[in-house]
Amino acid sequence: MTRMTTPSHLLYLHGFRSSPLSAKAQQTATRLLAINRSRCSAGLPPVVWVCPQLPPSPSQAIREVLQALHGVQPKSIALAGSSLGGFYATWLAHHLGCRAALLNTAVNPARDLRAQIGERSAWHDPSQHFVFTHEHVEELQALQVGDLSRPISDPWRFLAVIARDDEVLDWRESATRYAGGTLRLADRGGHALENYAQDHLDAVLAFLGINPAAA
Repeated sequence: MTRMTTPSHLLYLHGFRSSPLSAKAQQTATRLLAINRSRCSAGLPPVVWVCPQLPPSPSQAIREVLQALHGVQPKSIALAGSSLGGFYATWLAHHLGCRAALLNTAVNPARDLRAQIGERSAWHDPSQHFVFTHEHVEELQALQVGDLSRPISDPWRFLAVIARDDEVLDWRESATRYAGGTLRLADRGGHALENYAQDHLDAVLAFLGINPAAA
């Protein structure tokens, strides 16, 4: 079996109304920092952490992410995405040909986020407001990969961490969508995956080719 090459870049995509300040983003960044210290001590290059603040427009979010990765070989990119970020990561992995770890991913956000149309505030800074529009829902529809009711066509690219007690999304929809991929079904954690750092983070990094034991 061929050993997976360590990616040069790890891109983390946060969810709707979230930000790079989310707990899972911060926990991943902290773990990667420790791994990079060990890599540098061993004379190896660090894995570049990329975690942008995503705009409310899905098409703009994808454009900005692709711009941030401009010049990076797709085979050198690893993706992680939470909720809506997992939907974006699915599109990116499918079109770039790289791997993605999905954390309680949204399967059909165009359907689910219609109820969010209007002015919204950011979770981590309620003073920050944005407007989510009908046009944004249409942009989400344009980013759908195939028939969302059927398993994705390239499941080997994906690790899906799915909490059965997710209070926001139906875990069974994700399990069906990513059937054939690597599934981590958890009985607890909720939509926020509160046990992410303890129970899932090392498995996520290992799937993406980043050796967690290096920390």
